[in-house]
Amino acid sequence: MIVRDKNNSFKLLFAWSGTILPKVLPALLIVILISAILVYLSSHQYFTIPAVPAIGFTIFGIILSIFLSFRNNACYDRWWEGRKLWGALIANSRHISRDSHVLSNERRNILMYRVMLFTHLLRDRLRAQPQSFEFYHDKVDFNSTQLQQLSKKINAAQYVLEAIQKDLVLALRNAEVSDIIYNSLNQHIVDLGNIQAGCDRILSTPLPYSYSVLLHRTVYCFCFILPFSLEASLGIWTPILVGLIAYLFLGLDALSSQIEEPFGLQDNDLPLNSIVRLIEREMSESLEIELPPAIQPMNHNLT
Repeated sequence: MIVRDKNNSFKLLFAWSGTILPKVLPALLIVILISAILVYLSSHQYFTIPAVPAIGFTIFGIILSIFLSFRNNACYDRWWEGRKLWGALIANSRHISRDSHVLSNERRNILMYRVMLFTHLLRDRLRAQPQSFEFYHDKVDFNSTQLQQLSKKINAAQYVLEAIQKDLVLALRNAEVSDIIYNSLNQHIVDLGNIQAGCDRILSTPLPYSYSVLLHRTVYCFCFILPFSLEASLGIWTPILVGLIAYLFLGLDALSSQIEEPFGLQDNDLPLNSIVRLIEREMSESLEIELPPAIQPMNHNLT
């Protein structure tokens, strides 16, 4: 996720890193080049290209704007839902940290480390990256067989939640906690499962492929036809104005493609590494152990 000062209008105007411009620049340059060639040929009267009818092109642009707006809203809703789910994960980790003081120190430590491990595994699952949890091997009370199984599980995060559930049931059976306390702690684990299910829903159900392809092709067709429609009326200003209009449409199309999958590693995706580290730091502080360092933005990008 891009982290920059938005109060400086000058820097925002000329920002390059983290913007969508580098990704649409090749197509944008082609559109501007076509516009410049048309202006040159027309001004020297080599030949005249019939202009695209204005009314047809206007209707085309209005319809495209409506569908592009719909797609951007749908993609932003996915991004925002993902952010709310991970915000709920932070809140639940804080609830568990407070409410787990009723457990014995040993059982509470194991619970806290397992919640931290759960956040690691959930992030790795959403990003389809190798699961790395060596740090927790001797802290989550898993034997060597369980650790081997964990790395082979289809849903390792769910396996950790099951282990937490079993540990709470054991504490209830041993009369270490009352049924009221058990239900209170168990509700937090249920909430963690619901958060994971919500993230899986976003991950496994992208926007329909055919719809995305149709809109993507339409945007590019519109931008490449744009110079032929405006050259007759704009003259020498055609490359500049066509470039600005094309930048808007191409940029919105590329930006919606980025935020459609909010859990990835692109510039505008959610900073899952930073959120996981925040949970680690807060829980480590509650356990009164050394805090891992906070993750800092690199080139204004917080992963």
